[in-house]
Amino acid sequence: MTPRMTLVAARDFCRRFGVGLRAGADLLMLLNAETKHGSTRHQNAMHGLVSGARQGQPLADIMREQNRYFPPLLMTMTRVGEATGKLERTMLSLADHYALQVTLRRNFQRVIAWPMLQLVAAIGIVSLLIWLMGVLTSSTGGPMTDMLGFGLRGTSGVLIFWSYLAAFAAVLAAVVWAFRNNIGGLQNIVPLLYRVPMIGPALQTITLSRFAWTLSLALEAGLDPISSIKLSLDATDNDYYRSGGPDSEVAIRQGSTLAGALLATHLFPDELITQVEIAEMSGTDAESIDRVAQDYDERAQAAMKTIAGVATGVIWISIVGFLIFLIMRLAMNIAGVYSEALAPINVR
Repeated sequence: MTPRMTLVAARDFCRRFGVGLRAGADLLMLLNAETKHGSTRHQNAMHGLVSGARQGQPLADIMREQNRYFPPLLMTMTRVGEATGKLERTMLSLADHYALQVTLRRNFQRVIAWPMLQLVAAIGIVSLLIWLMGVLTSSTGGPMTDMLGFGLRGTSGVLIFWSYLAAFAAVLAAVVWAFRNNIGGLQNIVPLLYRVPMIGPALQTITLSRFAWTLSLALEAGLDPISSIKLSLDATDNDYYRSGGPDSEVAIRQGSTLAGALLATHLFPDELITQVEIAEMSGTDAESIDRVAQDYDERAQAAMKTIAGVATGVIWISIVGFLIFLIMRLAMNIAGVYSEALAPINVR
């Protein structure tokens, strides 16, 4: 479970490395400079690159020896850049790619930050009420009435309440982990997810943007079409898309264009395939796919705003619903107390 290279670290590394190579700096000098940047894990990985480079090893091979620190896309594109003599251009293109991913993630985090703070505040208020019901006593000297009706009081009640929340969060995290690792073939439900209003099309757009960007990078670096498509499918980080690799390879070996290869996978929407087909007619593969990637880049930014908006709405509805539920419980308990106090006393 060693730390992996973050998007920010990958962006900055590719930017510094690409600019340095463009300026004519020596490879060892650039790698030595990298040992002074970033986290301890990053610096250790860079020391490994320096050691391997001094022995004349290819940079991509040394990256693979660093205990899975470097992203697969970075390692593959480094290999391609070294083989084609376009390492400088490849690194700068990768820097732009990682910069886009960082921007999308930060925009999402910024939008949902305030709703998340409100959710934490709501949990804090409920926790405080539970704790007070265990600390305070009623006018008769007994425990406070359980106004929330949860049967939770004091410090132990707060801990139980938090354990319920932790269990719920753990279940959500387990579902996300299982999906990302395709446990039980969960990623096969991707077509169903894409049918969910608003969220589905947004998720598909972001995935297609990542695919188009990687395909553009691979073709620009000089990678052959078969390997480019396979690398791009792998960049989606989804086994549903990776499954299209063999079909695309067969199609290209039979003489198909890029658009024909994508059509053979039965994974991509007609709009993307049409865009690729038109782009191929208007220029070289790398230039044409770059225009498609830029289009999906803009769409991905809009899609991330959509997802952030939906997430904000869900959090808001959850908070409001939870508060309404608590208010109703409080009102019912208070009404019950008054009903008992106003009830006539039966004298036997």
